[in-house]
Amino acid sequence: MSGEFIQVPVIGVVVDGHSGQLDDFKGGVESIIRLRPDYPVESLQGVDEFSHLQVIWHFSKARPEDVALHARSPRDNPDWPATGTFAHHNHRRPPQLGVSFPRLLRIDGLDLHVTDLDADDGTPIVDLVVVFKEMLPRGTVTQPSWPTEMLGSYWADANQRPGTAEI
Repeated sequence: MSGEFIQVPVIGVVVDGHSGQLDDFKGGVESIIRLRPDYPVESLQGVDEFSHLQVIWHFSKARPEDVALHARSPRDNPDWPATGTFAHHNHRRPPQLGVSFPRLLRIDGLDLHVTDLDADDGTPIVDLVVVFKEMLPRGTVTQPSWPTEMLGSYWADANQRPGTAEI
């Protein structure tokens, strides 16, 4: 299995939204997922009846040498325990893919207007699908305390980021 690869098409791109690869203050930002122009508009039929999307995107600014298969403290913070590659949600995992669950605001042709998509402007989208609540995790979701500590400002309003003037 070592060295096996698959090819995944890029179905669209993020337009507007975040820039600067920030770790926090991802909330309240509107962006557009612009599907490829060769896709028929009917591929989005019925999508507007759902509140959220599951979006898979590529960390396109990451480099292959960014992959880190060793245990390390999240955000290099020694207060948090060293954890393995697959306990992190960042570009250091081998496929360099991210998953987001933005709220769908509206659809205009092949443009899906969303908020709370934590992918930067220009990010390639490799898949999206509506969220079925029946497909979300079942039962109690458990985790240690460090993700809650680390992500305390993750979804804070981007316009309230220190050093940022109100837009």
